[in-house]
Amino acid sequence: MKKLIAGNWKMNGSVADAKALVSALIEGTKGQDGVDVCLCPPDVYIPVVRAENLPAHFGVGGQDCSYHGESGAYTGEVSAIMLKDSGCDYVILGHSERRQHHCEGNNVIAKKAEYAHAVGLTTIICVGETEAEREQGLENSVVILQLIESIPPKASGKNIVIAYEPVWAIGTGKSATAEDVANMHGVIRNYLQEKLDNPDSIRILYGGSVKPENAAELLAIKNVDGALVGGASLKADQFLAIIAAAK
Repeated sequence: MKKLIAGNWKMNGSVADAKALVSALIEGTKGQDGVDVCLCPPDVYIPVVRAENLPAHFGVGGQDCSYHGESGAYTGEVSAIMLKDSGCDYVILGHSERRQHHCEGNNVIAKKAEYAHAVGLTTIICVGETEAEREQGLENSVVILQLIESIPPKASGKNIVIAYEPVWAIGTGKSATAEDVANMHGVIRNYLQEKLDNPDSIRILYGGSVKPENAAELLAIKNVDGALVGGASLKADQFLAIIAAAK
């Protein structure tokens, strides 16, 4: 399967920044469609990104969606169907920053995923352990529990992507060793094969401080089917280098 490189812009950018970045990415990948790319800007810039002449292998994603359904008196919420209507193909759910800063539990993430799947979005469901959990040897059990409780019952290889993001490596400059990544991605793959339909078509991304300097090594690891990129996705040259490493 094609590798998927997803860029999580987080709370960054402007209209001008979005247009310039997308233009540079389109130009930098011209004639190269061997890697799928997903751009996840802040919600307000989704139509800006979608309005660009994106190649067929480029998708657009939201960074989160509401668990309150399609509409209602929920100030500040954005529903899955609104993301779809704005031009999204994907939505990130359960990112460590959402779990930590917004106290989102696995059951909330599963509910969001149900709504997202119902409107045809592919969910990028994030899992990962804290540094304390790894030091206690709990990383496998923590991640498996997140998979059990965050993936809705009707999920399959047709509508989910998993992103493993060790919490201690998010925005810290740290990155897990190749052995750490291989072991955890193997654990995730084994769980998916046991529990889900079409498990071999589910892409497992690595998402812990991915940058041009470590991308090739990480993407060569068995069961690493792409990357969820944070800060480096805001700089065209760095993101293009990561995309190139995925070929």
